[in-house]
Amino acid sequence: MLQRPRILLLIPHLGGGGAEKVISLLAHGLPADKYEIHLGLVTQHDLDSAELSPRVTAYRLGAHRVRYAAARILRLIWRVKPAVVLSGIAHLNFLVLMLKPLLPRGTKLMIRQNSTASRSLAVDRLPVYTRFLYRSLYRHADRVICPTNAMAEDLATVAGIDEGLIAVLPNPLDHENIKAARTAQPRWNSPGPNLLAIGRLSREKGFDLLIEAMKSVSQKFPSARLMILGTGPEEATLKARCSELDLDRFVTFAGYEKMPYSYYPGTTLFVLPSRHEGMPNALLEAFSAGLPLVATPASGGIVELLQDHPQSWIIPEISSAALSTTLVQAIRQLLPLCPE
Repeated sequence: MLQRPRILLLIPHLGGGGAEKVISLLAHGLPADKYEIHLGLVTQHDLDSAELSPRVTAYRLGAHRVRYAAARILRLIWRVKPAVVLSGIAHLNFLVLMLKPLLPRGTKLMIRQNSTASRSLAVDRLPVYTRFLYRSLYRHADRVICPTNAMAEDLATVAGIDEGLIAVLPNPLDHENIKAARTAQPRWNSPGPNLLAIGRLSREKGFDLLIEAMKSVSQKFPSARLMILGTGPEEATLKARCSELDLDRFVTFAGYEKMPYSYYPGTTLFVLPSRHEGMPNALLEAFSAGLPLVATPASGGIVELLQDHPQSWIIPEISSAALSTTLVQAIRQLLPLCPE
């Protein structure tokens, strides 16, 4: 009997953002009859076995931060001796690529790019040497995976690598649970319009822009409500801003939700207010479920996906004023009888 190739997937932890979710879905989706699947959770200390398929062998490395995990990752790779290692998020990619000379002979190293590199470099508060890491390390991967053509072209320019090294593979989706959510009971307590936004509460996700825009929306549509799913470093700041704008009764912070699809029934609009993105799973899931969508032009992939799609609105620029105008326009088209 031929031995199945061992695949080691690496992410910081379960229950994180879109990058972690992609790798988690991949771990569940890879056929167990073809591959022996291992999952390394770099910063995870505990693990609920119910979160993973019994076909996946998981390892909790328990590092305080990804940057301090080099020795633990190296020991894991030598223990598992996989045919392929797939790393799923940029800062972890850098570390694994630095370790490549120390890996067992013949180990193939694949990395997945989870953001639009040029926008991330321009907008995020990244170390000044990040561009150097892209250009010096990404060329040593055996394959680089991007979810869209626009991201692949951008990365080839930023990292100075040949596009032939890059494979474009769309993100996997949890179609079964998305489909099941369509028949669930609505979780909204208002007549609407009901706006749903999902993501990590960090600056690049633009929730501050959405809250600013919500002030105008609530004035025009007094029954409007915004539900935000997610946690992150900006949570306290965003909640304080809601209070300053007297929006507490219009905006709900529901925290991290493992199955965000349960909020789809009763949702009028899914909103993506990001300053920059790769190809966010939250948007793809809402798109797959058929929800009307309002999004910023946060990446070329988002524009490609939505520009000719009915009941989708792309904001002309990334600002709270433009977001407010587009939200009002979309609501009026979707709910022409909604009282103002």
